[in-house]
Order: sequence, then structure tokens, then C-alpha cells
Amino acid sequence: MTMTRRTAAEFLGTFWLVFGGCGSAVLAAAFPQIGIGLLGVALAFGLTVLTMAYSVGHISGCHLNPAVTVGVWAGGRFPAKDILPYVVAQVVGAFAAALVLYVVAIGKADYSLAVSGLAANGYAAHSPGQYGMASGLLIEVVLTFFFVLIILGSTDRRAPAGFAPLAIGLALTLIHLISIPVTNTSVNPARSTGPALVVGGWALQQLWLFWVAPILGGVLGGFAYRAVAEEVSEKPAITGEAKPST
Repeated sequence: MTMTRRTAAEFLGTFWLVFGGCGSAVLAAAFPQIGIGLLGVALAFGLTVLTMAYSVGHISGCHLNPAVTVGVWAGGRFPAKDILPYVVAQVVGAFAAALVLYVVAIGKADYSLAVSGLAANGYAAHSPGQYGMASGLLIEVVLTFFFVLIILGSTDRRAPAGFAPLAIGLALTLIHLISIPVTNTSVNPARSTGPALVVGGWALQQLWLFWVAPILGGVLGGFAYRAVAEEVSEKPAITGEAKPST
């Protein structure tokens, strides 16, 4: 696939992730009587990744996330020269989705961006559960670490074929179930940047955390999987032929 097609797939996939995930939080989570709540929002984020993994995974790898792109590089599965085009496509896709979501949201007479937000990520006063910066930083590092670990493991050629999207989608659902109360869940700098650019103010001031923590977690996850799972060639004493260690 050409880089143009791969970045187009990343743009579309990240648009779907932000529009579907953040859209469920903004439009449906607190809807009177039939709101989907935290569980519904967590499931929505997982479903966006699952559906896109089957749709564009064979085109771009379906990263949809700068932390995943950098983590896959750290895991030895992605060239450094392709990181920047992927990240740009992901951020632009997230911003486009946030803009479209905002246009939809203001169609409701009592919607206020200042009050209702746009599912932006935050800590301290802007954390859903009023968790501080240290809690937000730690949980974003830890959860992104395991997210990248799961991605690398489920897409390993030695893993059962065809099930990676399910594992990745369910992992993202679980991640949201854990951390929506803490930071509104990022583990994805692009997902955080899109809404923050529309909301402005505090969301932009706190955006640094949602780049630093996921990128750090992604890199650590990539290195960890590589250290644990990488095959090592050995030279048997009798045949002299290399074979993978078990």
C-alpha cells in the first residue's frame, strides 16, 4: 500500500474512533431515561477499534493512535520514517471528528460547550472523579503499556489468526471501564487532541499529559513485548542449523 492510502486509512479510522467513542459520551451517555452510561461509552470505544481493525487493518495496520504507532515501532514492527505521516493523519482525523461532533451537538437547544464539553480528557477539577494529576499520569502510562502489549501480542504471527481485532477492541473497552472516572480515558494523544482543540482553554492546558503519558506507556509496552516475546536463534550442537528457541 502507498503511504497516501495508508494515511487515508488512518485518518478515516481515527475519525471513526473519536466520532463513535466521544460521540457516545456527548450525545448518548446521559440521555434521559435511556442513557448508555459509562458501560455504553466504554463499549462504544471498543467497537470503533474492533470495526476499523477489520475494515482498514489490512491497509494501514489500524493504529489510530500515536502511542500505538510509536509503541509498534518500539516493538520492532514499524519503521521510524513512517511515524510522522501516521501521527499527522491520526490527529487530523481526530480533529475533523471533533468538529463534526460539535456541529451535531449544538443542534440541541440546551447544549453548552463550556458546561457539557466534548468528552475532553482532564485531571484535577476536570477529572470526572476529581482525580489529581499524578493519578492521571500513572493510569494513562499503565493502561497504554498494556494496550500496546495486547496489540503486539494478538497480532504476533504466532497468535491465533483472525482474533486480534476482538482482543484489541475488548482491551480498549476494559481500559475505558477502568479509567473513565480518572481522566475520561485517553491512552491516545490524537483522541485527546481533537476535542481539546475544539474546547480550548483548560483542555489545551492539560493536553500535555495526554501526549506524554500514552507515548511513554506505548514505548515501554513495545520494548517489554519485544524483550519477552522476541524469538532467539540457537545453533544446535548436532545439526548446526538455527532454530527458534521455545
